[in-house]
Amino acid sequence: MQPNIVGIRLTQVGKVYHFDASPISDLQVGDHVIVETSRGKQLGEVVTKLADPSSPHEGQWKTVERRATPRDLLLKQTWQAKQTEAMIECRARSSELRLPVKIAAAEYSFDGSRLTFMYSTETEDKVDLKSLRKDMQKKFPQSQVDMRQIGPRDVAKILGGMGACGLETRCCSKFLTDFSPISIKMAKDQGISLTPSEITGMCGRLRCCLIYEYEQYVEARKTLPKRNKRVVTPKGEGKVLDVFPLRDAVLVLIETEERRSVHEFPRIEIEPWDELEALRRKSEGPCDRHEGGGCTCGKN
Repeated sequence: MQPNIVGIRLTQVGKVYHFDASPISDLQVGDHVIVETSRGKQLGEVVTKLADPSSPHEGQWKTVERRATPRDLLLKQTWQAKQTEAMIECRARSSELRLPVKIAAAEYSFDGSRLTFMYSTETEDKVDLKSLRKDMQKKFPQSQVDMRQIGPRDVAKILGGMGACGLETRCCSKFLTDFSPISIKMAKDQGISLTPSEITGMCGRLRCCLIYEYEQYVEARKTLPKRNKRVVTPKGEGKVLDVFPLRDAVLVLIETEERRSVHEFPRIEIEPWDELEALRRKSEGPCDRHEGGGCTCGKN
């Protein structure tokens, strides 16, 4: 029997995890369910149904425990309302203990059985939070307290706020569910200014949006000549000054005895100078000066 694999999101803008929903009939997108995770039981929403469940992980899917009840949804709202208070308590205690950490958020499981404090630190050394965790466990005895370290991008995602580009909500808080690796090369290949303020996000890391159009630039550049290459255009031979991948065009400097001019040409109107010159030389016949097959001028 083919398993019924569904994608479940545990937070509003979070990763999608796949579970086997075979024990529950007629489960639809939008339904809420209870699942077992590494952080205990969680309440999530079904956001997709896997059309082809066959994969290398087949047989390793965790099973959806049950459909969420109205009581479960009410419990989740009740405990969510207490998260801010728990975060403030943890921040105050970490300040008293002079710990080099930032408490970004507190998160209760839907039934309050677990309380996870998410923190970040700027130091590379491991921070001992045993005393802080012990104090929080005494403060919130009804829940199992965990401390979870997160990165600066996750902190920005949790805190939200306006993006560096001016959007009212940062991409990470609005729709990004995964953080892709970003490199300075992506900015260089797109001709973006390398000024730190221009390519750095509110989290202090390279902006996630640098990858949005990167693949399109890479593909477009494959069919365009590089800078300083000589090309033949409708206005004559010239040198490529700049490349516009998304416009599929290049900027060419054309120099004649009378004047110098700069023109933009679409890719279909230009041809590599080297290829045309080689063809022209071959059409003129063999070289008189280099007979015998040793010619390097392209005519033989």
